[in-house]
Amino acid sequence: MDARIREHADVICNHSVDLAPGDNVVIDAHPVAADLVTALHEIVADHDAHPLAIQERTGKRFLRAYLRNHDGEFSAPEHVMALYEEMDVYIAVRGSDNVTQTSDVDPETQAAYAGATQELLDERLSKRWCLTQYPAPANAQLAQMSTEGYENFVWDAILRDWEDVRAFQSQMVELLDGASEIRVVSGEDTDVTMRVADNPTLNDYGEKNLPGGEVFTAPHPDSVEGEVYFDKPLYHQGREVTDVRLTFEGGEVVDHAAAKNEAVLTEVLETDEGASRLGELGIGMNRAIDQFSYNMLFDEKMGDTVHMAVGRAYEDTVGDGNERNDSAVHVDMIVDMSENSRIEVDSEVVQEDGTFVFEE
Repeated sequence: MDARIREHADVICNHSVDLAPGDNVVIDAHPVAADLVTALHEIVADHDAHPLAIQERTGKRFLRAYLRNHDGEFSAPEHVMALYEEMDVYIAVRGSDNVTQTSDVDPETQAAYAGATQELLDERLSKRWCLTQYPAPANAQLAQMSTEGYENFVWDAILRDWEDVRAFQSQMVELLDGASEIRVVSGEDTDVTMRVADNPTLNDYGEKNLPGGEVFTAPHPDSVEGEVYFDKPLYHQGREVTDVRLTFEGGEVVDHAAAKNEAVLTEVLETDEGASRLGELGIGMNRAIDQFSYNMLFDEKMGDTVHMAVGRAYEDTVGDGNERNDSAVHVDMIVDMSENSRIEVDSEVVQEDGTFVFEE
């Protein structure tokens, strides 16, 4: 077993979820990640905790079979909810043998399933959890890398001094905390403003998401105004969606377009009322992630990028008394900020062409 797999497992257990004796731990992973699951079991044993390995989240072949043969009227399964209620820790490991497994499932069916199972997601997110990636060959192929190259890419992004990352990113948190309005401008196609007053800014340094490498907050749902061109592709429901353009008025998407698979984007935005509003603004700061890989867990953290998510806002990013955008979906999309771009906080430029003011 590659020594980096054991390091990966150690970071998950001792940094990301802070494993404790007696914890009931659910490890959700595809069989391709068996080495990491094995290493996790060893560390769970060291902590006198209780592991259970499942494939509920990442068994896409099983999910495809279920969705393609269902009548489309879904409800949340009570036995899965019972499992999530009893667990203390949820570790989700991305990694697949076919990243396009669900590409022939109707987008409307997938949206209906997401809506019906939202309460399962809410329960998972109420526990200590970590979402991470195993460098599987299928994911390497999607990223257009060799298997060895992708392994190096993944572990270089994950096996970092996360305390140093926290300190670096805290400088951006300080700039955003207490802000009233943020403006993002990129090229001639993106100019959008949003209110964030009294909403906390979170510092992601490898806890819930591994790798970490962003700071993020939630806009007020009715405050977003302007246009955004997401120049990085989105990979959703086993399909590539490219050149997404969204126009916001009063916080709501009033016009949208995509050069490829626009129907997928439409289904996302029509999932429910909250799906056509922004739930997150994130700023990528992990410069160990230096190339696009068609994996949002990594791509949204890239240095010199901003990402915005339509749909659900995380509770921790919404201040007391402020409205939280709620939805069954949370779909991130990315803007390259490396050239002809800037981020303004209350009319002050805090990043220009990818460089933060505290780096100058």
